[in-house]
Amino acid sequence: MEVLNKADIFLLENLSDFKEEVANCLNFAEVLSSGVDIFVNDSFSLSHKILASTVAVARFCSAHVVGFHSEESLDQLRKAADANRKPYIAIVGGGNLYDKAAALHFLASKCDGLVFIGMMSFQILHALGYSVPSSLIEPKAHKAAEDIIHFAHDRNIPILYPKDFWCVNDHRPNQMEVLPAHGIMHGWSPVDLGPRSLDEINSLLIKCKKIIWIGPLKFKLSSTCVDGVSKLAQILGELSKQTCDVTVVGNMACKAIMMESSSLLDCNMIESASVVWEFFKGRKLPGIMALDRAYPFEIDWSSVYNDPAQPLVVDIGSGNGLFLLGMARRRKDLNFLGLEINKKLVRRCLDSVHQSSIWNGHFISTNATTTFRSIVSSYPGELVLVSIQCPNPDFNNPEHRWRMLQRSLVEAVTDLLAQDGKVFLQSDVEEVAVRMKELFLKYGKGRFTLSGDRSNTKIDKEAWLKENPFRVRSDWEQHVLDRGAPMYRLMLSKSPNAE
Repeated sequence: MEVLNKADIFLLENLSDFKEEVANCLNFAEVLSSGVDIFVNDSFSLSHKILASTVAVARFCSAHVVGFHSEESLDQLRKAADANRKPYIAIVGGGNLYDKAAALHFLASKCDGLVFIGMMSFQILHALGYSVPSSLIEPKAHKAAEDIIHFAHDRNIPILYPKDFWCVNDHRPNQMEVLPAHGIMHGWSPVDLGPRSLDEINSLLIKCKKIIWIGPLKFKLSSTCVDGVSKLAQILGELSKQTCDVTVVGNMACKAIMMESSSLLDCNMIESASVVWEFFKGRKLPGIMALDRAYPFEIDWSSVYNDPAQPLVVDIGSGNGLFLLGMARRRKDLNFLGLEINKKLVRRCLDSVHQSSIWNGHFISTNATTTFRSIVSSYPGELVLVSIQCPNPDFNNPEHRWRMLQRSLVEAVTDLLAQDGKVFLQSDVEEVAVRMKELFLKYGKGRFTLSGDRSNTKIDKEAWLKENPFRVRSDWEQHVLDRGAPMYRLMLSKSPNAE
């Protein structure tokens, strides 16, 4: 890193060789990000992993955004998950059916048919009661395959599986024959789809308006003498030239399309199948979640508040909204916005807003650490107060609670807060409250002082606010006081000029 300031481009290769990288080590990420202001993640193929160079590093940069390649891949992924054109067929290759069962259920819920072409096809055949060589049966896959078959039956969508295979003699590798799927003899191993299987697939696909091919057409043995992969690629290439929307996922499938099709611009290609499988399982992609993704928000503030010109109060980590809703009822002259990462809590808060006809309160489900600037900068009125109360209540590790407050968030609050605006900080852990205050003083560009004494930036036992100045308590504050424990509160004021 010492030569970084002398280089136009600085490459760090094979970070996975470092145990700190795969452990998402904060100290390692801090070193990686030293001297870096803007982090751009263009490694879509790693977005399903939690790594120091893609997740933890975002904590230490002022801005963290998605790269052009990753953004394009994300867009293709969203399109693949949208059943906007029908019939929509999924061609599924590869193995490990048990591990991918949740993703297969997702595809079965979206598509109008599933076509199995790889090792998974034998798990489907086995679940349907056909005789399958034991060497081709995956552990724990039988019940998962039965569930998928039943789910497809309930939706009245077809499941197509190969009727024949090209097989090679295990003892005479040069001897190959086409064998029926349910009659693969002992001593023979499948290496590719048979002609009947390809004809059936072709007959089904020509009726489709949308197709996704995910997973390789690959078995335990391979042979260069058969060409099912290239024939399937040719079929999809021809369909993509017409009105069919074709998405190809995985290195093998993408290479086949590139070799056989002259209409690459008509096919959507995503090389990383692992990311797509995780997405179809319904899991979040950590490498994407760490970024300022899909923002700035397009918020119609006039539909959120009766008067969007009123001064704004933002509660970061609003929890179940007790504080914000109480404040909104008391101060009709202000608008209140809660930013909370827990979607369930936000839904409950929004229900309370609607049921109580509160027109000066609103909640957004988001990670405020990365999106505060994007959201609040679009508000037409002034930001007059920001409150951060008991951040990240990790009950087992109280010392971890301050980690939500990062430099990028402090700088965003500093830039957007009105002159003489206030920041209210409180926690039931004194070290957390002190840490939050220190971060605002360190990264607040010299604009913050303790309210009531603009010359004082230190704090002692006498400087803590004894009472909540708003006389409205959050649920956690009420819980702490009920058990007789103290709260550590302070108010910071933004001065007009840097000191």
